[in-house]
Amino acid sequence: MTISFKDKVAIVTGAGGGLGKAYALELARRGAKVVVNDLGGSRDGTGTSDAAAQVVAEIEAMGGEAIANGASVTEFEQMEKMIADAKQKWGGVHVLINNAGVLRDKTFAKMEPADFEFVVKVHLTGSAFATKAAWETMREQGYGRILMTASSTGLFGNFGQANYGAAKLGLAGLTKTLALEGAKYNVRVNTLSPVAGTRMTEDLFPEEAFKLFAPENVVPAALFLVSEDAPTNAIVGAGAGGYHSSWTVMNDAVWLPEGERTLEGFAARWEEINSFTNLIAPQSGSEQSGNILKAMQKVTGTGPSSARG
Repeated sequence: MTISFKDKVAIVTGAGGGLGKAYALELARRGAKVVVNDLGGSRDGTGTSDAAAQVVAEIEAMGGEAIANGASVTEFEQMEKMIADAKQKWGGVHVLINNAGVLRDKTFAKMEPADFEFVVKVHLTGSAFATKAAWETMREQGYGRILMTASSTGLFGNFGQANYGAAKLGLAGLTKTLALEGAKYNVRVNTLSPVAGTRMTEDLFPEEAFKLFAPENVVPAALFLVSEDAPTNAIVGAGAGGYHSSWTVMNDAVWLPEGERTLEGFAARWEEINSFTNLIAPQSGSEQSGNILKAMQKVTGTGPSSARG
């Protein structure tokens, strides 16, 4: 089986280097027409570069089609124009990989509010802006594949990255809602948590590990999640040839009778409430209330017959 992107138009943000460049090149090799978006600059979001044009040149040298785009994901009007330009040139937009990002790492005690706001704006708001700009086009054409780039910091935490972690977990939440809203229109939305040696992480890895975590090792997961047969609402981790899935899970609810719904009553049952057993991965937020109603039925034998967990 060969997975092709022939006749598909793909946009990759932050594609001037690292992961984004690797995605853009492989999409082009597999037949996609690619918009290479990159504002350029350093990992803290400052400066400019002609990196996008260089990636386009590489794609054209291999016989592919691509255009460079220097729009900022933090400016919605620029994202709208990026989509409009792609549609004018190639007739549609089928794939969007939200990859643009910055780092401004400090402990929360030392972090300036502006650094928190900027990182959230680039990662979370920027991905939402790019996606919103493409959303109606994908709904109208009855086809769309969108990838959000989360992080282990967002999913599990990491010292000194409060701003980055908040943005990245927000992207996983955005994915979950958009996967539900896009289902009717064949728009599938997934989350990738990559580990790669790029300009964002070059001083975080020893040299040998940096080579092991080459961006190319993340590409198979990323492109599968935007392929025609992609799942939706998946969270996938990838790096150094290792791949895994992650889930947001909850355990069975513990229902407290009315007389026990006190601070002391909750504390007395905390070990049971916090038990890492009987876990399920809800596919929508409504399952939380269903889980509680199910627990009530179990204790009292009464409650809505539609309760589910």
